[in-house]
Amino acid sequence: MDSVLLLAQTVSTGLIAAWLSLGLRDNLLYPSVNETYTAQVLAMTRMQTDFPEEFAHVAHRAITNRQLQQLAFKLVLLTEGIACLLLWVGTVGLLMGMAGTALPETGRALALLGTLSFTAVWAGFLVIGNHFCYWFCHEDAQNTHFQMTLWGLATMILLAQG
Repeated sequence: MDSVLLLAQTVSTGLIAAWLSLGLRDNLLYPSVNETYTAQVLAMTRMQTDFPEEFAHVAHRAITNRQLQQLAFKLVLLTEGIACLLLWVGTVGLLMGMAGTALPETGRALALLGTLSFTAVWAGFLVIGNHFCYWFCHEDAQNTHFQMTLWGLATMILLAQG
């Protein structure tokens, strides 16, 4: 059972690492795809257009400065990059634990740090998005952020089972 649990932890951590790596790749190669929506959330442009009365109450929160919007996106890339690195280090640590070249506990600890960083990225989007009322016009993004937060939490629980 210990070997199967370690295998499940390794595969689960590796899948999260792969998923986030693909997202980071696309954000680096095609930044306009996500950066445009990040800027829309920060500027609250859709809310202003579609819900002007509600926007009037929270308009002071909007960040319309293009340089600040681009800086925010670069910070997203940095946090995703750190999370990817930690996830891959954790995956390798778990693989080493499976091969007997390292302690499984070390791999689990590294994987837990990576998974925590993954979960923090998505939970951070939820918190920041909440500040900018993104549930008004970016429901699909919010749904994805919820799902990724839950995926991270589930993997953290699995990793804690060692």
